[in-house]
Amino acid sequence: MTIADPSGPAGHEGSTASPSATDPATLAADARQLIEALGQSVDPDSFQELLGVSAAVGVALGESARTLAEAQSWTQVATYAGTSKQAAWSRWRG
Repeated sequence: MTIADPSGPAGHEGSTASPSATDPATLAADARQLIEALGQSVDPDSFQELLGVSAAVGVALGESARTLAEAQSWTQVATYAGTSKQAAWSRWRG
């Protein structure tokens, strides 16, 4: 299963998403659980999938940073990331 799988995390197939199931903390916890399962596997395919997930997370971080900067500011992005405005802009400006 990929992170973008519309059926959702294992055990959630066919369920109707409630507001609490789609909040950022819940989504992140589900993602961490899936990533940890891949990381604990001895299957080489799991390692390759983790490489793909890592790349996807990098792209998503950039998209999120640019979206947040557009809605708020690069200063806010930097504050959330724990870095300087210049470092945040340099890393995620696209």
